[in-house]
Amino acid sequence: MKYISTRGNIAPIGFKEAVMMGLATDGGLILPESIPQIAPETLAAWARLPYRELAFNIISLFATDIPSADLKALIDRSYGSFEHQETTPLVKKDGVYILELFHGPTLAFKDVALQLLGNLFEYLLKERGEKMNILGATSGDTGSAAIAGVRGKENINIFILHPHLKTSPIQALQMTSVLDANVHNVAIEGTFDDCQNIVKTLFNDLEFKKEYALGAVNSINWARVLAQVVYYFYAWGRLPEQGKVVFSVPTGNFGDIFAGYLAKRMGLPIEKLLLATNENNILSRFVQNGDYSLGQVVQTVSPSMDIQLASNLERYLYYLFNQSPERVRSAFAELQQTGKIVFTAEEVQRVQSEFLSCTVNEEMTLETIASFNRETGYLLDPHTAVGVRGALECVKGHPAVVCLATAHPAKFGEAVERAIGAPAPLPPQLAALQGKETRCEIMAADKDKVKQFVIAKAKA
Repeated sequence: MKYISTRGNIAPIGFKEAVMMGLATDGGLILPESIPQIAPETLAAWARLPYRELAFNIISLFATDIPSADLKALIDRSYGSFEHQETTPLVKKDGVYILELFHGPTLAFKDVALQLLGNLFEYLLKERGEKMNILGATSGDTGSAAIAGVRGKENINIFILHPHLKTSPIQALQMTSVLDANVHNVAIEGTFDDCQNIVKTLFNDLEFKKEYALGAVNSINWARVLAQVVYYFYAWGRLPEQGKVVFSVPTGNFGDIFAGYLAKRMGLPIEKLLLATNENNILSRFVQNGDYSLGQVVQTVSPSMDIQLASNLERYLYYLFNQSPERVRSAFAELQQTGKIVFTAEEVQRVQSEFLSCTVNEEMTLETIASFNRETGYLLDPHTAVGVRGALECVKGHPAVVCLATAHPAKFGEAVERAIGAPAPLPPQLAALQGKETRCEIMAADKDKVKQFVIAKAKA
């Protein structure tokens, strides 16, 4: 399996190089040259496989340059850190299925990808005799999951940027209380988009990227998306009947839902992908009427979705534009110049044939947490509540609707308390964070200051 860039200006590379490259050197995002097609009989055989075995079957199609035994060991080690024996269990509540993606070390769906990516990095760096400085941005969960994936690992430093005071307090604690010498947290005085823009700018400084061996853990890294493809197949296999399914995905960055789109292209019988957003609804506007125009970021109770620039949309646009790198390049040049991308009527129609979308505001989110808890006894975090509300409104009555539960409700205790009048019970690993020593650098949204910080710590 070879990999290319959405912008068309890199020679095809192998999986191992794709993982290490992160963002393509031409500024694009990495995709496989072709998407494996899964025959119906293979799908049927996969339907009841244990999670790790299914992950190996899927990932091995894409990671063809890693020996099978090594890949299997990496997958087993990655998911051995999950508390639930099923890794991502499926439960049914109030007519919808909830895919629980929060049983990893940091209680968020990002663990599914970042436990694997951390182990992949360690494996590849050892093989190459190299070191890496990971640079990433987070709106909350990616940072703690990335840190958990690489803390204490040899040959890796990690630098995580998060928007100062704009994550939940527990999300901030999960990051800043990790005091391993290879972990560096930076709180940026700005929004997640400011953090993400700094990271992208520094990755596009190719001389700096090469000299300091920058590695990516954000969903710009292909391995992140690939790991997430697995749980779409797993959820489908756990349904009572393996027919057409609708997935409701709360998303701000388009990474999680793009994994579902890829699963569909591989042959999983997904009827629709329901894209659910909060007030920061650039993606809903894109799906509903082709309006991809940047607005102001609004702070909400679902902070991981407080995003305007959805970095993973570029991967989908590559397919929407009939795999034309030229069209991708011109679209993102247009976005940089005008703050928007203009689509043809035919393109908008194609988007709507594959996606449904809805915007769920803060009041609706809190009301959904309260009513769902009252009716089922099940507690949703505010991001999952956005997806559940979307499912109950847009596809109510469909026999197979799977809502992706992206985080444990206790990570967003203030929002849960506002909704139900009491905080979510803290699991032991979150309760243990209270009063812990923390370490973090607060910094202006200035790429040069971040660059100098990386230089200083990378050399230390």
